[in-house]
Amino acid sequence: MPGMSPQFSPELFFDNVNGYYRTAAIKAGIEMEVFTKVGERGCDAPTLARQCQAPQRGIRILCDYLTTIGFLCKEQQRYFITKEMAMFLNKNSPGYIGGTIDFLLSDEVMSSFTNLTKTIQTGKTITSEQGALDPDHPQWVKFAKAMQPVMSLASMVLAERVDQERDKPLKVLDVACGHGLFGIAFAKQNPYVEVTAADWSNVLTVAKENAEIAGVSERMRYVPGDAFEQDLGEGYDIVLFANFLHHFSPSKCEEIIAKAHHCLKHDGRAVTFEFIANQDRISPPLASIFTMMMLGTTPEGDVYTFEEIKQMFSNCGFKNSELHSLSPVLEKAVISYK
Repeated sequence: MPGMSPQFSPELFFDNVNGYYRTAAIKAGIEMEVFTKVGERGCDAPTLARQCQAPQRGIRILCDYLTTIGFLCKEQQRYFITKEMAMFLNKNSPGYIGGTIDFLLSDEVMSSFTNLTKTIQTGKTITSEQGALDPDHPQWVKFAKAMQPVMSLASMVLAERVDQERDKPLKVLDVACGHGLFGIAFAKQNPYVEVTAADWSNVLTVAKENAEIAGVSERMRYVPGDAFEQDLGEGYDIVLFANFLHHFSPSKCEEIIAKAHHCLKHDGRAVTFEFIANQDRISPPLASIFTMMMLGTTPEGDVYTFEEIKQMFSNCGFKNSELHSLSPVLEKAVISYK
């Protein structure tokens, strides 16, 4: 380009401006089961086109692009899935997470980013005044169903960290339980755990199904409705805030934290499971990226630092909060003591 210094390149700009190509290609690959059909043994474009019942041109271009962005490999006109992607995108893998696009790329989520400039300028989401926080919003049923593969390991790791003895009676309150996997994980590893799961009534149907599958339904009770307004009970040993506080402003967070403080026994614990930002707020990268989700879908949601979360709980009467890494899980846990 005229006037451009030879040591500079606009590649970063064009790569990101055209980033929706990546989203569309990955979505198409998952929907047509390209990653499963290619497999680690490989497949050429004509064969794959027949399996997908699609014209060869489209399959070739799609697979070449997926190779360019690192999802496939190509050798002598044959495509292979990488070992990492085979773990996550081959439907025959126990680690398959392709179904998460039903939520992550749903119309409800995607439409929230059609005019991000307006959202930033007005402080309001595009879809509605409350965005994803509208009562009985349909996206939460999609979330509860689609995100289960991702949260299955996380819920088990968290339960193992919090209830290390696993042989004492515990009353657990799972606030905004969604799929219910976090409370269910406590019940599965400890036969003396009783769980109260709170969420919108349409979402609780998913949690109930999962409790039945896990064989713990007899130790589950359910509170339908808005957790901020409903009577959640008292005498709990543990209150779970799994992927919940990031939807709200600090003052709104403190409202539900104060309610949790009231619900807990004198020696109870509140357990927060979240992406936790470092003080620079740009690391770790996934925490910063997740903040964009909150910007587009909620009026006041955010990703908080540990110090911010610790201060919220302190303001509500909790004595101390500890930060725990949960490797290999990407999110972290904050355990706050009453």
